Amino acid sequence: MGAAAAGGAAAAVGARALRGPGRPVLRAGWGGGCRRLWALSGRAAAAASPPAGASSGSGALSPFDRRLKRKQKNWAALQAEPAKCDYLREEVGGRIADRVFDITRTFPLALDVGSGRGYIAQHLTKETVEKLIQVDIAENALKNAVESEIPTVSVVADEEFLPFKEDTFDLVVSSLSLHWVNDLPKAFREIHQVLKPDGVFIGAMFGGDTLYELRCSLQLAELEREGGFSPHVSPFTAVSDLGHLLSGAGFNTLTVDTDEIQVNYPGLFEVMEDLQGMGESNCSWNRKPLLHRETMLAAAAIYREMYGNSDGSVPATFQVYYMIGWKFHESQARPAQRGSATVSFGDLAKIDGLLSRGKK
Repeated sequence: MGAAAAGGAAAAVGARALRGPGRPVLRAGWGGGCRRLWALSGRAAAAASPPAGASSGSGALSPFDRRLKRKQKNWAALQAEPAKCDYLREEVGGRIADRVFDITRTFPLALDVGSGRGYIAQHLTKETVEKLIQVDIAENALKNAVESEIPTVSVVADEEFLPFKEDTFDLVVSSLSLHWVNDLPKAFREIHQVLKPDGVFIGAMFGGDTLYELRCSLQLAELEREGGFSPHVSPFTAVSDLGHLLSGAGFNTLTVDTDEIQVNYPGLFEVMEDLQGMGESNCSWNRKPLLHRETMLAAAAIYREMYGNSDGSVPATFQVYYMIGWKFHESQARPAQRGSATVSFGDLAKIDGLLSRGKK
């Protein structure tokens, strides 16, 4: 999402701003055995390389450099205190888990696509999910996963090339990972394929208004200092397109909603440092490799002037899309056939008159 980071440590400040004073930290799980399977399948290995036509850096076929994204996530997972920058992922992971709890059933086998360090698993219980497969492109994130009470198996693979058989999982979840895939429709089709009939997919991804403050500040600074600008925040999917993409992949009974999380930071440099610590630095093929010092200082000043809070901090907005889709099964409720209604909507206008007559 962001550009390369610089500046002082701000993870603790960001975490406090998100959680708020006096708010308890989300439960980190009870621990439990976790066996791991390290298997980068042939399909996943192929996915780690840029497709034909993208190696030139044009991004005509694939907007993101998946090799670079893997390096960024691996680097973030190896930091001395990776949890310091996990506050946003933990928050959204908890909200995904809440949606899982809303479904009154037990899932024998679940899949977490783009699991990272296990931000959803730490909030789930054995009563809801009996076994969880965690998939991520970054092996270091899986090796340093947080503890969970659910038995888990970790698999290194790409979100677009899931190495599982059709009709395998009762539940698939994904949190803040799918915005980096090159072919989102294909990723949705892969998820739909590995779901069992009557299985459910619950996911979250960043939306188009994410980091609009950072994007505008960098663009204005570059226009002023360099006479033009290049993208420093990755492109995002519009919420109006999500329903069509999920429906096209075969999902039904769709639910899509949006939410915004605002985090306050000391300044622009701290925002960018935390993005790097999250593994969310920009990996677009058409990204600009270097920002000049004068441009960065100008962007920091513009950020504070345009969006700064009264206490001297600056906000960073993260828009999150939540989506739920089901795989078809005969037992699911279906809409009646067109023209089968026995009552006209025009009769609704007569109800008040019939009720008033009955009272008399």
